[in-house]
Amino acid sequence: MSQVDIIERCKQNDRRSQMVLYKQYCDAMFCVANRFVKNTHDAEDVMQEAFIKAFQKLHQFTGEVTFGAWLKRIVVNKSIDKLRAEQERWVQIDDIPLSIADDNDWVIEETISIDEVKQAIEQLPEKYKYVVMLYLMEGYDHSEISEILQISETASRTQLMRGKLKLKELLKHKRNGTGS
Repeated sequence: MSQVDIIERCKQNDRRSQMVLYKQYCDAMFCVANRFVKNTHDAEDVMQEAFIKAFQKLHQFTGEVTFGAWLKRIVVNKSIDKLRAEQERWVQIDDIPLSIADDNDWVIEETISIDEVKQAIEQLPEKYKYVVMLYLMEGYDHSEISEILQISETASRTQLMRGKLKLKELLKHKRNGTGS
């Protein structure tokens, strides 16, 4: 059965087809959620909520993007909603651009490990962390990030540039042994 057939059957509330789709994407979507919420239980909850929403809104899936990309966006949004709900306040991302950075300038010391980069990202202020995660780890562009976080593309670029500078500073301290 093709992906299109499975999706069409899911649109008709066919539970077996829904289970096929779920099994096909659950592991990848769990990983996406877990990168954001950093807690296995919360990531499972986010993933379940995302699948429920996806099956409820499946009629809105037009096929312009792959089903996996469409579902991933739902998971990312649900993850961010979960993080926002857990916090008493959400730091507003300001819309004041410093300058447009070259998004491809992500060179770091070869001695810095991937885990050290991930740890440094976790130390970023929230307003930078989400943009950096969406851009670097999830591969979204500024248009998509602005839509997901409900900010302007300019704010996305600005926050990415500031986050990148802060990330490089954190990694520099790590390399020099002055970090934690």
